[in-house]
Amino acid sequence: MSTRSRQRAWTANEAHDQSAIWCPAVSPAVAPARNRIRLNTVRAASPATRWQEALNPPIYLVSILPGLGVPLLAQAGGVTHPLGLALATLAVVLLQHAINLFNDAADWRLGADVEKFDSWVRVHRQRPEVALLHGALSLLAGGLLGLAVLWSQDQWWLLWIAAPMLVLGYLYNAGPRPLSYTHLGEWVTGLCYGPGVFGCLWLVAGLPVNASMVAGMVAFAALAAALLLSHQPPQIDTDRQAGKLSFAVRFGAERTVSVARWLSGIFLAALGGALLLSRPGAVGIVLASFAAILVYRQWRGPINPRRILLGACAFVVLGLLLQLPVR
Repeated sequence: MSTRSRQRAWTANEAHDQSAIWCPAVSPAVAPARNRIRLNTVRAASPATRWQEALNPPIYLVSILPGLGVPLLAQAGGVTHPLGLALATLAVVLLQHAINLFNDAADWRLGADVEKFDSWVRVHRQRPEVALLHGALSLLAGGLLGLAVLWSQDQWWLLWIAAPMLVLGYLYNAGPRPLSYTHLGEWVTGLCYGPGVFGCLWLVAGLPVNASMVAGMVAFAALAAALLLSHQPPQIDTDRQAGKLSFAVRFGAERTVSVARWLSGIFLAALGGALLLSRPGAVGIVLASFAAILVYRQWRGPINPRRILLGACAFVVLGLLLQLPVR
């Protein structure tokens, strides 16, 4: 079977089976039964188990990786405010947690992701108002922590950038017609995680506006959009019924998977290219070569959030390790 044929087969499986997001694809005929079994298992699980299922720690890597990407792309002088960067990254994680809760509550209200076994609404015993309260508390904690960082470093001017991004993040899941249900959903995600998260973390770290900052914003905007697109194909039917105009609903599973591959490649190309230019020598060559290998893997196999995140984590961690001083 050719590479294109294999990719189409994987796309077809992923479009019918939500478990393909984090697990190998299974037969479409088995998927509905597996989802019902999983939902029954979750209902019978203990509260601690339900919280663990909904929390799903790997999804927060999309907020942690930009914080690690800042020292990765910083020049030889390094980060000026490492503590501020760490605390601001934690604030971003709390804000993402809030948005995840708002998203689950909005989907529950509007009828999307009705079989999502790890929904926060299920954790809160099918009470979306409790999930919204939980999200509001996380939003408050993240916002206060972010403000404390800006106060301690006298960077109040950053609110001109951060505040509009926070409003966009809230509107992504709020109101009678959330942005995530419109044609703007993918664009808002890229804008918030590129210029919004990475750009603000770069400036919080005390680094100047330069080509490395631009490369990082492009990279992490592409990564966030790739992750969003890669989990949409299994939800096409329920999203369409709920009136959610996701990219996959508008253009189909095969094109969505193809664009997710391209965006994942842009993430690796932007970081690898920036490091190759800023660090001529063995380190830059090794990282650029590793980025090329990861891009090749993305095109040879199935695409899903787990595969994208593992590749992104491997690249960022290797880059940071190669930059450690040798004694």
